[in-house]
Amino acid sequence: MPATRLSTAGICIALGLALLAGTAEAQTAPPTRDDIVGKLNHFEQAAEIDLPALKLQVMERAKARIKNDPGPVNRPLIAPDLVNLPTFTAQIQFDADTPIIQPASYQTVGRLADALVHASLLPYTFLIVGHVESNAKTREANAILSQRRADAIRDVLVNTFKISTKRLHPIGLGEEQFLDRARPTSAANAQLQILTYAKVPEEAPAHPAATPAPAAKKPAKKR
Repeated sequence: MPATRLSTAGICIALGLALLAGTAEAQTAPPTRDDIVGKLNHFEQAAEIDLPALKLQVMERAKARIKNDPGPVNRPLIAPDLVNLPTFTAQIQFDADTPIIQPASYQTVGRLADALVHASLLPYTFLIVGHVESNAKTREANAILSQRRADAIRDVLVNTFKISTKRLHPIGLGEEQFLDRARPTSAANAQLQILTYAKVPEEAPAHPAATPAPAAKKPAKKR
């Protein structure tokens, strides 16, 4: 009997470990194309955001030494309108302090590309928003790094997966808009976001080439 009990207990432990392993695997598995499409295809209205001005504002605020800075937890969002856009948050891993994408994240980037060419998302343009967690580096350095990482994702989507560059707008927010404001040093703040931004601008129809006027006939010479 004791041997039977031990065997049963061992089976229970094994099953428990298998269940935990399966849960961990499910948490780290890359998203499916449909997961991403489902998050991004609820576009209602374009955000009134001047992207060149926002990039400048991020760098200026990151470089400024504000005497009354409330600190990372209470720092106001630099682009609060972004929270109203359809968003997919991706766990893209980069080499430390670089915009180099780690091989473990290649599949996730590929799934992003698959989603962006899905029929329901083709009419839209997207923001690629880079973030970082608060760390020992300066806010300016982190703002630059977040922009470089957003640029790196855009470059892979354009150059490898042939997504139109007109549909992708990279922007790095550094420490100026944490994903988890309550925990500025959390790795969750280093995730990357894809946001449905606006509809693809309609191109003006090409005007047909003007038909050249017929050449004037030379008067006949008198004999």
